[in-house]
Amino acid sequence: MEIAIVILFVIGYLFIALEHNIKVNKSATAMILGAVLWTIYMVCSGEPKESVNSELIRHLGDISAILFFLMGAMTIVELIDRHNGFEIVTKRITSTKKVTLLWVIGFITFFLSSILDNLTSTIVMVSLLRKLIPEREDRLFFAGIVVIAANSGGAWTPIGDVTTTMLWSGGQISAANIIKQLFLPSVVSLAIPLTVLSFILKGHFAPAKNNETNENSLTKTQQVAMLTIGVAALISVPIFKTYTHLPPFMGMILGLGILWGLTELLHIFNHNRDNEFNDRSIVHALAHIDMSSILFFLGILLAVASLEVSGILETAAGWLEHHIANQDVVIVFIGIISSIVDNVPLVAAVQGMYPIVEPFQMDAQIWELLAYCAGTGGSMLIIGSAAGVAAMGMERINFFWYVKKISWLALLGYFAGIAVYFAQLAIF
Repeated sequence: MEIAIVILFVIGYLFIALEHNIKVNKSATAMILGAVLWTIYMVCSGEPKESVNSELIRHLGDISAILFFLMGAMTIVELIDRHNGFEIVTKRITSTKKVTLLWVIGFITFFLSSILDNLTSTIVMVSLLRKLIPEREDRLFFAGIVVIAANSGGAWTPIGDVTTTMLWSGGQISAANIIKQLFLPSVVSLAIPLTVLSFILKGHFAPAKNNETNENSLTKTQQVAMLTIGVAALISVPIFKTYTHLPPFMGMILGLGILWGLTELLHIFNHNRDNEFNDRSIVHALAHIDMSSILFFLGILLAVASLEVSGILETAAGWLEHHIANQDVVIVFIGIISSIVDNVPLVAAVQGMYPIVEPFQMDAQIWELLAYCAGTGGSMLIIGSAAGVAAMGMERINFFWYVKKISWLALLGYFAGIAVYFAQLAIF
């Protein structure tokens, strides 16, 4: 059974990677793959049917939390965009030099991801790129850097990436220590790709056209209000989680509900309410978010969950532990593997392998390195992280284009950050 699941997962993965060649949407492949792998597990595992169904429902609960979070974030960003809120930001970024904008976008994403999370930051920044860079070919390089920056920025804070949050809530790391130990390696993992791309990208890009029309245009006050309220709704999510201990999607739902009500009130006194509000309502925004990406998430996370519940990921982690003597090398490999399968079950497997006792107590080296590797390793493939999948869906990034143009940059940054981490240990 395990061999069949692995073979089908690899075949499905290849179909997703070859989406543009075989002309089959990756979302369809992912949904078929998720359903088929769970069917095989149900039929062949020998486990009681009630037990398998319970496992499926448990995993579906975790997946649904991600999907509702994603839908809420995408809707908030779409609402801000439809009220021309991003123009407040884009009008202040006046440089058309590619290299300058590359560094600006990279570090805005890096720090935004540290206080939000890599998924939300990617959605916001790719939406901004559409306003700043009209040419898609130019924009793809920037989208690739956004993925690297979002994952690097999420690795050094306890709320920036789901795996770091797992280690924080599990007692493996403390907030102050992980910020101190991983900030510099995370900066380097972004700075190296930016430096290399600075020698590749040349010249300037054409300024983006102003899409705002005089008819039915909003006042600047309304634009600022929508941008401020929308960003506040996004930033409040990690704060909501910290104080209520509820999952992040609950904070996102609350923020979206508040924004929905305020949007209604914003247009109450408009004379052209019927025409203008219909185009800028949340119902219209919901109709324009990328549902195919959400369904892709559903399918691929169900497929990965089948690898976890069947014990394949735990077996792989155990094999690494027994065949590679150096634990640091094992963690580095796990980071690389996280570019292929979801980093959440990989981190969960490592948490289960090592109890929090000597020498694996809180803030031990293994947990710090795992937080960095699991957080940044997903940048090496476009489907290796939530940030990558979101960018892939929003900009229709080709899998092999990313491998050819961005993966090697992410790999350089990944190992440069690891080198800086061990240099810190040696010096301090």
